[in-house]
Amino acid sequence: MATGGSDVKLLGAWPSPFVMRARIALNIKSVDYEFLQETFGSKSQLLLQSNPVYKKIPVLIHSDKSVCESLVIVQYIDEVWSSGPSILPSDSYDRAIARFWAAYIDDKWFPSLSGIPKAQGEDAKAAAIGQVREGLALLEEAFGKCSRGKGFFGGEHIGYLDIALGCFLAWLKVAEKTNGIKLLDEEKMPALVGWAERFCSDVAVKDVMPQTEKLMEFAKMLFNKPVLPTKLING
Repeated sequence: MATGGSDVKLLGAWPSPFVMRARIALNIKSVDYEFLQETFGSKSQLLLQSNPVYKKIPVLIHSDKSVCESLVIVQYIDEVWSSGPSILPSDSYDRAIARFWAAYIDDKWFPSLSGIPKAQGEDAKAAAIGQVREGLALLEEAFGKCSRGKGFFGGEHIGYLDIALGCFLAWLKVAEKTNGIKLLDEEKMPALVGWAERFCSDVAVKDVMPQTEKLMEFAKMLFNKPVLPTKLING
């Protein structure tokens, strides 16, 4: 049964992978919420009031209280709503490992992915692509350890680390199509390829995952060339 109602609002924008994290978490917990779309290039007064420090989306507003930063929001949702499966692992060590890899994704892997379109020259682009592939190889290994033979990093259900990485899958496809490359390789990363298919088809994800073509058109319109969302408002 859905919970939450009109006292839950999410400030965001559909192309943002960071906003998608919050939307997936809310869907997992069956929380009804109002999605307030921000316009890229401008910031609403509500956003500036709700996140005066970073002035970025996503922002979760629950009972007139604001929660900012995407992974903080995911953890908040998991703690506040008991409906649906737990998002963070129950074991302390498993939680630490999930947070470690989520930090790696945000601090190192995603900057490499977003560095592909910014690379100056073929050598620099090849280096950025290599870094992305190296990171995916590490995450392939991490998946084997974290999933323990189950379908997701979180086990039987989508969990914290699934959300942290899965939100970038649409932009990963954009990078592949616009550069004519394969990053998520079925031969080299079979576990991640299977995981990505399960993640994107999950009921909590499929309605909020942007279509690749639509995302490519958005990138062209916003930046006048296909790029990754390094300038998207995020948190």
